[in-house]
Amino acid sequence: MIKVLNIITDTNIGGAGNVLLNFLRKTNRTEFSHTVIVPTSAQLSPPLRALDIQVFEMPGIADKSLSPGTIGAFSRVFDKLKPDLIHTHASLSARIAARKWNKKCAVVHTRHCAYPQGRLKTSFPVKQALGFINNSLSDIIIAVSPAARDNLTDTGTNPQKIVTMFNGVEPVRRLSDDEKSAVRTMLGIEDGQFVCAVIARLVPEKGHMDILEAAGLLSDLPIRFVITGAGPFEGELRAVAETRGLSNCIFTGFIEDVAVIENIMDLQINASYGTETSSLSLLEGMSLEIPAVASDFGGNPYLITNGENGLIFPQRNGSALACVVRELYGDREKLARMGEAAYQAYNERFTAKIMSDNIEQVYRDALIKLKMES
Repeated sequence: MIKVLNIITDTNIGGAGNVLLNFLRKTNRTEFSHTVIVPTSAQLSPPLRALDIQVFEMPGIADKSLSPGTIGAFSRVFDKLKPDLIHTHASLSARIAARKWNKKCAVVHTRHCAYPQGRLKTSFPVKQALGFINNSLSDIIIAVSPAARDNLTDTGTNPQKIVTMFNGVEPVRRLSDDEKSAVRTMLGIEDGQFVCAVIARLVPEKGHMDILEAAGLLSDLPIRFVITGAGPFEGELRAVAETRGLSNCIFTGFIEDVAVIENIMDLQINASYGTETSSLSLLEGMSLEIPAVASDFGGNPYLITNGENGLIFPQRNGSALACVVRELYGDREKLARMGEAAYQAYNERFTAKIMSDNIEQVYRDALIKLKMES
């Protein structure tokens, strides 16, 4: 049995946490045993324990990639758990501790995000320093999108260290027609109105301002824009919508079970211009045969093939977003055809089982590589 220790320092359940949960739901428990280190009182702890995964809550690591004072604490935990392989999700302290702890333990790291890389990080000497960190502290690095891979190589990571694989999700449960009708009624959406939804944290880089611009340009049509999520940008977004008189915008706030929103979508929107790699929301929509209109940032164009399972528009361009929404609103045959293609793409490339199998193969490869080098 291969003992795997995953380490994630997020206190909330974000994209990386959901990826980890999807993976552990499908893992091969006859070959791998799993323990997860999380911060004290992390939101991930209950769902992990519900999966019968051993959880170790560790103080001092909450929402921090590098906290030098925890390196020794990580080493002591490693002494206790004695893993064969350590898989880190952003925690630089854990990677440093893993390399110092035991040279016979394989280290895998996942890069979940992609950011615009400035000149400083892609030029000497910072590029070489960042590359040294990644190249020396991990045996294999998983990039969840070609966009994440490019971020790594642009900042000095050896491409031979990187394995690119997409995230995967469980299929979203389908609501009955009566359940869908009840959700629409609750949100004040009338019969026949076309529903576009964005499910994302309310921060500037998710492009909600561009969605509000598009909503204003499409106020002549019976379209409702459902904005689901919470975050520091919420107050400003609500104020802008009110000032512009955008009665076609519905703010739901945070909803724990977003399946209720995903089930009433006719079209999903992703307007991100920062951090987007392998959007779980886009993949969940695909599992329901929902096409998307998505910005051309980061990993979006690798999930949404323009003209096949959705349409791509230029990032930070509300007018262009309005155009593609108007196009699909007016062509329901194309919308349905793209929905079918989205569902096919999901089943062929983006299931949780496919992702889990791919990650487990990385584990095997990392252990073989370590054995050959020792």
